[in-house]
Amino acid sequence: MRVLVVEDDAKIASFVVKGLKQEGYAVDHAPDGDTGLALADSTTYDAAVVDVMLPGLDGLSLVRRMRAARAALPVLFLSARASVEDRVKGLQAGGDDYLTKPFAFAELSARLQALIRRASRVPEATKLAAADVALDLVARTVTVAGRLVELQPREFALLEFLLRHPGRPVTKTMILEHVWDYSFDPQTNVVDVLMSRLRSKIDPEKTRIETLRGVGYVFKSTV
Repeated sequence: MRVLVVEDDAKIASFVVKGLKQEGYAVDHAPDGDTGLALADSTTYDAAVVDVMLPGLDGLSLVRRMRAARAALPVLFLSARASVEDRVKGLQAGGDDYLTKPFAFAELSARLQALIRRASRVPEATKLAAADVALDLVARTVTVAGRLVELQPREFALLEFLLRHPGRPVTKTMILEHVWDYSFDPQTNVVDVLMSRLRSKIDPEKTRIETLRGVGYVFKSTV
């Protein structure tokens, strides 16, 4: 899952970006509204965390313009302003939720997960499953045929991405854009390395994840 963080306070931005990366998100950071808009116009995001008070294009204006291009993008506003009037303005500008500073990262993470689940319209809000593999987004656990498997954050993020597209081919470019923080480099083998690590833990027989030569991978709906 890829998240855009638009925050001009370097300390807060570092706190949020680091925390989201540790939870397995791919994160892009913009220090001002204009940079945030440029990133939103050129990259597909699963959610955005936007500060209200930004240099240049302010957060409310930024979200209005983002909404014009991607109406369904979940947006969580951050602000030091806690009045009801300020929260209402944020929601009216197109925000889906409003978090007042200072905040605990655990609350930001929980709110962001709720927004993404709501936007994805997944019937089972907190769990993903295909074949005999089940992933719990809240407990951050994975089971294979009922057996608990320990995954590193990046491995967990890759499996989550695959389980959100069961039976559908996903390219290395798609994986890089949603699991890492940079655009596709045709020379890199990081996807192959991570896929090999994930397979060794959940699919050593190579019956669940199929390699499609010249395309990418597909997580089979059945085994």
